[in-house]
Amino acid sequence: MLLRQNNIGQLEKHTFDVLIVGGGINGAVSAASLAAKGARVALIDRGDFAGASSSHSSNLAWGGIKYMESYEFGLVRKLCMSRNQLMRAYPNNIRELRFFTNLDRGFRFPAIMLYMGAFLYWLIGNCFTRPPRLLTTGKIRDEEPVVNTDKSIGGIEYSDAYLPENDARFVFQFIRGAMDRGGLALNYVESLGGERDADSGFWGVKVRDQISGDHHEIKAKVLINACGPFVDFQNRTLAQNTKHQHVFSKGIHLIVKRLTPHERVLTFFADDGRLFFAIPMGKRTVIGTTDTQVPHPETHVTPEDRSFVINNINKRVELDKPLSESDIIAERCGVRPLVVERQQDKTITDWVKMSRKHEIDVDTNQKTISIFGGKLTDCLNIGEEVVEFVRECGVDVQENTSVWYGEPAKNEHDRFLQRAAEIRLDDSTPPNASEPISTRLWRRYGSKAFDLLNLIEVNSELKEELIPDSECLKVEAVHARDHEMIVHLEDFLRRRTKISMMISQKNLEENPATKEACQILFGDHSQDRWTSFIESAQVRKDVALN
Repeated sequence: MLLRQNNIGQLEKHTFDVLIVGGGINGAVSAASLAAKGARVALIDRGDFAGASSSHSSNLAWGGIKYMESYEFGLVRKLCMSRNQLMRAYPNNIRELRFFTNLDRGFRFPAIMLYMGAFLYWLIGNCFTRPPRLLTTGKIRDEEPVVNTDKSIGGIEYSDAYLPENDARFVFQFIRGAMDRGGLALNYVESLGGERDADSGFWGVKVRDQISGDHHEIKAKVLINACGPFVDFQNRTLAQNTKHQHVFSKGIHLIVKRLTPHERVLTFFADDGRLFFAIPMGKRTVIGTTDTQVPHPETHVTPEDRSFVINNINKRVELDKPLSESDIIAERCGVRPLVVERQQDKTITDWVKMSRKHEIDVDTNQKTISIFGGKLTDCLNIGEEVVEFVRECGVDVQENTSVWYGEPAKNEHDRFLQRAAEIRLDDSTPPNASEPISTRLWRRYGSKAFDLLNLIEVNSELKEELIPDSECLKVEAVHARDHEMIVHLEDFLRRRTKISMMISQKNLEENPATKEACQILFGDHSQDRWTSFIESAQVRKDVALN
């Protein structure tokens, strides 16, 4: 908590070039890009970083193959180039993954036609990945026996990319990068609205620290609204009118034990005709998603959502025992903020095929920027675009060519692996782990993984697993406590790590090791945080039941 307290203390000591409201992927890349180019940046979020849509994705960085059907080739090209850029910049965080697709009789296209579409998709993406394959029913049965081929007409296999780590963790890396370059970032600080002083040219935004209840005022030349699905709400608070606004699509995922030993995405077409995935996540599989129009961004998994996902996966895979609700380890539920023009008729006839592109509205007179929509795949483009718009608003942002994103250089990675080998770090990898400890630490922390090695060298007990089957070490809790602004236990279990998606809430509550983790993170305040953790889980359960 010390880092957060220090940052709180800086809020009113400085004026900023840019204040970013919202700590999801759009706000995070905006902060990282601007800080790298010399702007004085502050970022706040009323909850935890990546606490809304950015922590409920499918963990895919894909070129949008489904948009081929609606002939959005320009969008597909842009997304493919963005995907390729991410894969080059983050070779450990964004990996190529094969999508193994089965088609049933009665599907709207024959397998050969889908193969031709996948081949065109590969060409549009500059042949950056492995080429697609046409699959016979026999090949599907031989290579992935878990797939139900009773009605199969064959299928295709193609490549896209995914995050083996948590999406929220990826977002936090940008936030951490912004802070490393002098930016100020704070979670659990809510914007209460503000006004722009025409004489000084500064916005004065009133904020409230959600933890202490204290009020502050932040002064900044430019105000960026990056509140994700809450952009429209924030603009109303600030009395800002924009060309665009959001409508919302709810998407849910269910997390179960791994369905197949193969590192690939099982791809189907659900009963409603949309793509439906079984995605690997370490020792787990993420199943989904849904696409349901909802009136507002605050939503939850319903019994109907669960039934849809479970019924669809049971129809398409053959397990020793069909999946049931008792097999669900965790759930993900968020909304896609989809962009429409404010004057547009809200009667949407083809909801699923709505474009997922982003839009950025700029008011150079009021010095405001509002980011609508956006995809993880397209995040680097958003970061670059925001820099240019901030320039248009009169901020002297450096023209330097320094790269503000990406993993450390390969020689740095090699040096880390050498240090890890010297202290025999991987010898502590549990037999059933999905990967060596060194691989995971480098992906999660980059160059800061050296700090974790230093702590382990001082205290070898810190390389022990924090909670059994969590794929997380005690040293990670120590590091998070000191450097990652953990306020609630869920911040750590759900967003800095993926523990709560690997282990069910019930098992976390019953395991004494979870309480020990809470003690490491919060010390004298651990009992209060533990109580809050239990109560929050109960609230979510009650909401889902009602």
